Amino acid sequence: MSGFFSRLWSGTGNALPPVGQEAGAPGVAGESNRHAFPLPEGMSLSQWLQNVRANPLLDHRTTEAIPGTADVVIIGSGMSGAVTALKLLESADPPRSIVMLEARELCSGATGRNAGHCKPDQWRGYSNYAKKFGAEQALKILDNEQATWEAVVAYVREHNVDCDLWVGKTLDVTTTDEVAAKSAATFEAFKAAGGNIDKIEVITDRGEAVKRSRIKNAVSVYAWDAATFYPWKVVAHIIKTCLARGLNLQTWTPAESIEASTDPRKAGQWVVKTKRGSITTPIVVHATNAYSPALLPEFAAAVQPRPHMCNRAVPPKALSGSKALQNSYGVLLPNGAIFSINPRSTADGVILFGGDNPGYKDLYKYVAEDPVRRTDDSLSNFEPVTAEVRNFAENNFEGWRGTFAPGEGYDYAWSGILGNTTDGLPYVGAVPGKPGQWMCAGHNGHGMARIFTCAPGLVKLIQGGSWADTDLPEVFEITPERLEKVTKRT
Repeated sequence: MSGFFSRLWSGTGNALPPVGQEAGAPGVAGESNRHAFPLPEGMSLSQWLQNVRANPLLDHRTTEAIPGTADVVIIGSGMSGAVTALKLLESADPPRSIVMLEARELCSGATGRNAGHCKPDQWRGYSNYAKKFGAEQALKILDNEQATWEAVVAYVREHNVDCDLWVGKTLDVTTTDEVAAKSAATFEAFKAAGGNIDKIEVITDRGEAVKRSRIKNAVSVYAWDAATFYPWKVVAHIIKTCLARGLNLQTWTPAESIEASTDPRKAGQWVVKTKRGSITTPIVVHATNAYSPALLPEFAAAVQPRPHMCNRAVPPKALSGSKALQNSYGVLLPNGAIFSINPRSTADGVILFGGDNPGYKDLYKYVAEDPVRRTDDSLSNFEPVTAEVRNFAENNFEGWRGTFAPGEGYDYAWSGILGNTTDGLPYVGAVPGKPGQWMCAGHNGHGMARIFTCAPGLVKLIQGGSWADTDLPEVFEITPERLEKVTKRT
């Protein structure tokens, strides 16, 4: 096993991993990240993409030909690209023209492949962040996630977005004494640092933990407010709003390179090249997450692709109807592993199992055999991961057996590519050394709890604001020093 993969499963020390970083994996590093373009054909279809096949936004092109110029070019049509476009167009001084380039279908990257959670980390990542960045920044990071969750829910409710929104208690469930002890220590450290624990319910009685969570091996439970929703539909709603305000969306149009303009009349501008033509623009926004190094090779060590799986199961009778699960979950296992669970209780009731379960050891071995697999989201039904989902469900949910009636059980698993960063934080701000190029990327599989504040913050910077105007944690900012630190580690 390579050095990276052996580090991956070496455990997480005394600190619990933050939400979204449970396996402690920074990504899959290497020179091939410089060529990490989206898979052009054969991508797997997620739960979200499968159920919108007749939606014309999937392959929308606002104009037959791409414009030759634009005030802003946004690369990527996931949540980062969509919210950036929306906030630019809603601003007091909106650009006259914005072109959004999408390599494949609308929102077919990480946003369109996640497990549907918006779970703000309210305490679990505190010790980890405090060790890396200090107590003040650790608290700011967690406060930002709460603000992001509130912003997402407020947007969906204000605009009546049809996206299967569920708001309720997410449960972090520990399953061993060791993990329970780590959780308690982290919670107490967060509390001692002045963290707000008013909305966090803690259950340490085993019997009550089992009853509350319905997880047979539960040792303790931490409950707080979170959400689940249909991410593609949220993005589609935002994109429709942007189109009405003049956005030019071009799907199936990958940006292949970005070069400085050689036209003296457009000095300081950038030429974004595609197979369908080039666009000259003063402002380029990279909302490309795991694929960022393809166009920005200087980020090859900073933003690293990491394949991930999500398993879908139709629950048996014992967990259906009035007995259906009513919470989202993070079931914490030793060595930083986790099962995330989204029961979609406001929608079709299928259960989505994500997270980083013990079967990922085999997935990462598989990926390490061929660099191309680092960004290959055609993978589906990877058996070692699915086997761990089966084992977990059968051993933890009452009435979940190994045999199912027709139509029940594990029917599908899809893959997506996470954009992981070495320090576990997103990159937001100006691209060093390239005036006019900006980035909101590297969301570590946790973008739904960050983008709704990161993208608006980026827009403030683009329009001349200071970092203080963004209200974002200082450690999110792209700086030459931050990139240099990452480069020295590799």
